[in-house]
Amino acid sequence: MELTASAPANFQHMATTTDSTRDAGLELHDEIRTLAAKRNAVILAHNYERPEVQDVADYVGDSLGLSREAAKTEAEVIIFCGVHFMAETAAILSPRKTVLLPDLAAGCSLAATIDAGELRTWKAEHPGAVVVSYVNTTAEVKAETDYCCTSGNAVDVVNAIPADQEILFLPDMFLGAHVRRMTGRENIHVWMGECHVHAAIDPEHLALQRAAHPKAEFLIHPECGCSTSVLEALSAGDVEADGVEILSTEGMIRRPAQSNANEFIVATEVGILYRLRRENPTKTFYAANDRASCAYMKVTTLPKVLNALKRNEHHITVPPDIARRARRAIERMVSIGGTPALAPVGDPGE
Repeated sequence: MELTASAPANFQHMATTTDSTRDAGLELHDEIRTLAAKRNAVILAHNYERPEVQDVADYVGDSLGLSREAAKTEAEVIIFCGVHFMAETAAILSPRKTVLLPDLAAGCSLAATIDAGELRTWKAEHPGAVVVSYVNTTAEVKAETDYCCTSGNAVDVVNAIPADQEILFLPDMFLGAHVRRMTGRENIHVWMGECHVHAAIDPEHLALQRAAHPKAEFLIHPECGCSTSVLEALSAGDVEADGVEILSTEGMIRRPAQSNANEFIVATEVGILYRLRRENPTKTFYAANDRASCAYMKVTTLPKVLNALKRNEHHITVPPDIARRARRAIERMVSIGGTPALAPVGDPGE
């Protein structure tokens, strides 16, 4: 007698639910794209955003890459799928455009470790010191800053400052320790801030992954806040440097196709794995720590993107005086080891 197996009722229900959810997601995607075209809007998404948000975007990249896209776009409206300080930077570089952040809860734990008042107090304790701020800071903090920097050009920025000049470096203690070690300067005071993702990537996790995947290349994204702890560990000798590639976003995306390696360990926020796997389907990627996820990046969803387009929310603006002072620090940053912020670029280099 022939036996015919049928799927359990709960499995059939799950399959139906999955199909309907997928269909709803596609409908939402199409609705967003249609409305964006009608509104002459561009959708920018950070590499750490949810996969479906990356898929609906016109451009996916890191914070400065997205800001450069914002600056050169002809669109009237910018939907910024990232966190608040990134949208502020876009508004500073694109003052005549409407910058919308789909969810105001998209903050940054690192940027929140210091505010403008605290920085002014710190400056008063060190009169005459030059302030160097990591790009992961608010517009108000940037306005109190002499130079902004990324993790990729932080050493160059500090080296451009006279050796006898006292420096206040903020807010990332991992990047600050790395810069102090690489420059050999003792006159750098470092703010003791960190990102919640930083803490999830440490030398122990890296050593375990490299032991588990000895043939894998080790890719570090130098402009991501969560990789600054890795940079510090490298400079301190806590992580073996052999086989390590420190790359920009686009460099990291391109590297698998250029390399003979089939496996890669990626030391940054896990959101970038989606883009890496999508663009390099024959390669295998491992997170240095699969819990290194930015909760703030994940608050943006497709329904919130649609609401931003429909309701013009949430409009991010920066007061003119703060924007003027912050822009000066940002432009100093991109003039040292970077491309001018308003120049069209193929690989932003972040």
